[in-house]
Amino acid sequence: MALVKDNMLLQLVKGSLGGQLTIYERNGQIIMAKKRGPSRKKPTSKQMEARYKLMEAAAYAKEMLKDPELKAYYQSKAGPGQNAYNMAIKDAYRSPAVQQVKLEDDTVVVTAKDEFRVAAVEVRVLDAAGVILERGQAVLGRNGVDWSYVIANVAAGNKVIVVAADLPGNETVCEVQLE
Repeated sequence: MALVKDNMLLQLVKGSLGGQLTIYERNGQIIMAKKRGPSRKKPTSKQMEARYKLMEAAAYAKEMLKDPELKAYYQSKAGPGQNAYNMAIKDAYRSPAVQQVKLEDDTVVVTAKDEFRVAAVEVRVLDAAGVILERGQAVLGRNGVDWSYVIANVAAGNKVIVVAADLPGNETVCEVQLE
């Protein structure tokens, strides 16, 4: 790969030359690189999964960028040489992380993070038999990381299931047994 600077001839040239070189512009710079061809190997199952996941992420990105507010949000997260589309794909590719679930008196406090934004946290309380006793949406705290939910059924043997979701709808599930 070569960066081209101050070359009058290549200022107006874009595309492939003779099946050997590809010339394109990225972030205001002209780049010349060897032309890549398709692989001759059959893709592995992991490669197929990655392609499918990327295809879903690209479809999400195209849909989300139709919303001007979300497009502006993703653009604000973009660095040099990146755009809102790149950031939307990156967001769709990764799920949020539930770092901690703790019980403070009758309040479940969930620490959930995402590289972009955690959109919602749902808390479910189940009894020992697995029957849902209650469920509801947690409320985001002032620090922007901790989510709180007040539960009515605090009893030993109950199970708390936390589901954190980000803007693309990726979910992370975490279970905690009450003692």
